[in-house]
Amino acid sequence: MNILVCVKRVPATGGRVTLTGDGLAIDARFLSFTISPHEECAVEEAVRLVEASGGGTTTVLTLGAEAAADQLRDALAVGMTRAIHLVTDGEDWDPMATAAAIVGVVRADAAEGFDHDLVLFGNEAADSGDYQVPIRVAAALDRPWLTGVKGLDVEGTSVRARRDGTRGQEVYHVPLPAVLAVREGLNRPRYPSIPGRLRAKKVAIMATRPERQVGGPTMIRLRVPDEEDAQVHVLGTGAEAAPAVVDLLESLGLVNP
Repeated sequence: MNILVCVKRVPATGGRVTLTGDGLAIDARFLSFTISPHEECAVEEAVRLVEASGGGTTTVLTLGAEAAADQLRDALAVGMTRAIHLVTDGEDWDPMATAAAIVGVVRADAAEGFDHDLVLFGNEAADSGDYQVPIRVAAALDRPWLTGVKGLDVEGTSVRARRDGTRGQEVYHVPLPAVLAVREGLNRPRYPSIPGRLRAKKVAIMATRPERQVGGPTMIRLRVPDEEDAQVHVLGTGAEAAPAVVDLLESLGLVNP
């Protein structure tokens, strides 16, 4: 089984996000970077599936600045076997251009007899919240697709995928080859080991500079939401605070007086 996992370099959660002066990009001078938790689960699932099948190849792909090679090395360190870097000038590409570049890689690999049975994505980008790329890739390749996946098993020439629905868990049988977007909670990603990191340094990353497809949506500007100040009111300490807690619950309508 051959699996392609697409990841994106994003600011690590917990850091304070500020914008550049023109409001068109994130000021990354004081930020560390990673991939989203959804994509970490996609990487882990690809490694597990190939290990369980007894053979195959796992490829990790990213589109971004030269520094994004660090995220490819992290994926290689946990067991991915092949890496492709679509190098850009660092500017964020729109979903249409990003999907077109990924489709080009899948088709080029197929032309060389290296077809990907599964193309995995995180359900949405951790920085922009964009969720269009997996669907655009599936449509361009004319492959079945499913988003929000939180369970995955390969059954012969199809996959049994599960996701949370409004009325309970939904189960789908998706024929291969397919495109799936997975969510955090699909598995528990492993941490890179020191031997894994040493092996990752020896893997040659295939780097190309794709031509950006024009015609997609144009971003006007970014906006950081206003911070809301949290207020804390101490009701009391020990048993003496119990009446105040009851009064508070009654005022909120959570208990009947």
